[in-house]
Amino acid sequence: MAVLGVDGWRGAWVGAVLDGRSVTLRALPDAAAVLAMDAEVIGVDMPIGLSDDGARACDVAARRRLGRAGSSVFPAPVRPVLGCADYADACAVSRKASGRALSRQAWNLVPAIRSLDEALGDPPPERVAEVHPELAFRALDPRVGCPKATARGLAERIRALAPVMDVLDALAAAPPGVPAVDCLDACAVAWSARRIADGAADEVGDDTRDARGRPMRISF
Repeated sequence: MAVLGVDGWRGAWVGAVLDGRSVTLRALPDAAAVLAMDAEVIGVDMPIGLSDDGARACDVAARRRLGRAGSSVFPAPVRPVLGCADYADACAVSRKASGRALSRQAWNLVPAIRSLDEALGDPPPERVAEVHPELAFRALDPRVGCPKATARGLAERIRALAPVMDVLDALAAAPPGVPAVDCLDACAVAWSARRIADGAADEVGDDTRDARGRPMRISF
């Protein structure tokens, strides 16, 4: 059965449906559309389990594992921030809960995190897992090291994916307007989803559950 990897893109999602070596890229409008896809496992490049009062162990471990590329792992917002209406309020709530303000990058992710959190429901479906594409790329090929927006970084990621899926065919048929970097991230997440389905994935984090029962771990 196929698996799905998704990456957030301009308030929507880029999905990579992986079935054997064949991968098909899809534009999905919202989290509900992501969860409606017929897939054995859905990997999501977005925080799922959220701490109430501090940094997640999985974020700390992911940054440590990625070394110089660790800045690509934004600290996930604390759960109370999901109820905030603006950045100033979010920073105040974050400081009270965790002792630190919220970064702009993390705040920009809050609408997508909130919509995914609402769509998952209670209890959340076990087939949905949090994945970070940079962990996946380095598991695929340790030579991946350049920023993904550069020509070298793009080539490194295509080279890493080519042995496990028909990535060039997928990119050639990608939905119009979707950036290559988001498509490649979705493909890497789909590869991780396949590993999760096969029971072969690695993970970081202490696997504790948050207040809504979501696991705080990142698989790849």
